[in-house]
Amino acid sequence: MMRIVFIGSGNLATRLSLRMKQCGFEILQIYSHTLSNAKILASKIECDYTDSIENINDRADLYIFSIKDSILEDVISKVKSNKGIWVHTAGSLSIDVFSKYKKECGVFYPLQTFSKEKECDFSQIPIFVEGSTKDVESKLTKAASRISDKIYNATSEQRKYLHLSAVFACNFTNHMYAIAERLLKENNLPFEAIMPLIDETALKIKTLSAIKAQTGPAVRKDVNVMGKQIELLKDEKFKNIYKILSDNIIDFSE
Repeated sequence: MMRIVFIGSGNLATRLSLRMKQCGFEILQIYSHTLSNAKILASKIECDYTDSIENINDRADLYIFSIKDSILEDVISKVKSNKGIWVHTAGSLSIDVFSKYKKECGVFYPLQTFSKEKECDFSQIPIFVEGSTKDVESKLTKAASRISDKIYNATSEQRKYLHLSAVFACNFTNHMYAIAERLLKENNLPFEAIMPLIDETALKIKTLSAIKAQTGPAVRKDVNVMGKQIELLKDEKFKNIYKILSDNIIDFSE
């Protein structure tokens, strides 16, 4: 069984390390530049922790870099050379980020939104794997298959579009919920009132294509309703979002 060091203690690192621990992997250490965060996660894993890059354990088989894209290469450059495989968990970054520092490297990308406090069914989360060699890719695929039933190979170029699609499907959709919540709150209405609508919309695309599942005034080209709703919006940015999305829905429907 692989011995693993996690470099990072955020949302993804938390859920992934706990799942790997559950599946029998040996987590040797948690590194975080914030010692308290490393300690909190390590206490759950029952392993060592550090906030010093120089003190990162060098006996692991797999080093999982799960940190912000903006600091990833800087941290990689400071980790001492060792015999383990180095991987990152970023959707939008290439495997080439390791090229100057490590030959045995790859990507281990679980496609899901994670929160430290919320448990998830990891067995149903797709994991996209890429390796610098066939041997590395085989080892990463084997490791991934112990924690999930949905394993895929994807190149760095393909993963860019995976991450972009995820931003539309998850982040932008969640922001639409935030706008809806604000509009309801401003008019003394409960957000929970539209929960059944949110649930049904998500369920429908499991059996229908997103285009066929589309409803509402834009797909019906109901100009009168759209005009009245735009007038209700006080925020100019909300008006622009409404117009852009409605125009795009019309384009798709045609």
